[in-house]
Amino acid sequence: MITLGAGELDAWLTAFFYPFFRIAALASTAPLLSHPSVPRQARVGLAILLTVLVAPLLPQIRPISPFSAPGLVLIAQQVIVGMALGFAMQVAFAAVELAGDVIGLQMGLSFAAFIDPQNSEQTPLIGGFFSLTLMLVFTAINGHLLLLGALIDSFRAFPMSVEGVHWYDWQRLASAGSQLFAAGLQIALPVIGAMMLANLALGVLTRTAPQLNLFAVGFPVTLAVGLLMLLLGLPYLMPMLESVVYGGLEVLTR
Repeated sequence: MITLGAGELDAWLTAFFYPFFRIAALASTAPLLSHPSVPRQARVGLAILLTVLVAPLLPQIRPISPFSAPGLVLIAQQVIVGMALGFAMQVAFAAVELAGDVIGLQMGLSFAAFIDPQNSEQTPLIGGFFSLTLMLVFTAINGHLLLLGALIDSFRAFPMSVEGVHWYDWQRLASAGSQLFAAGLQIALPVIGAMMLANLALGVLTRTAPQLNLFAVGFPVTLAVGLLMLLLGLPYLMPMLESVVYGGLEVLTR
């Protein structure tokens, strides 16, 4: 007859139960995995599968009962760390989407939005285009695999213990977010500069010819200039998107 004592049960729960919460939190917040089109059952199943594969490779810690106060603290810590890892990549995606929204605003396409059936909400046109392009780049460079590798490395950088995580690490995460948003601004700057020159030219034109209908002429001009700049900038957009993705992954690895 096989007997299982409280110490062996706590050891099993410590080895598999606590890593599951970190992996599940990442699956709920990371790009692609957190998309509404991915069923919750698929996220939970993926988290369980990764836990079974990863748990035997993790450093051993002393058994802690999940029903005790230190166990509850450890569960909360794993959820926070997993969400922070997913949030680091979400910031990279948000920075690129913000760049697309700013470009669309300058082009006069801020009112142009399409209904996203997956999110059941209106999505700005240019921002949605940039977001889809970044998702394709993310999968093309195996970003999802690099994300899982960073997750495994996080168990060594942030070991499972009740002592908590140093505040300096969270401060570094916040400072890295500002760098990612700066990269998104760099993506939008060429189009913003071209639109500024177009608006200045339209302003001079309306001053020299007051009878000219600004709304009838200005909107097609700004739209044409914006689309032309996007077309010319597409070959240079892909390296910028790759740098943003690698920047987000670098935050995870640090």
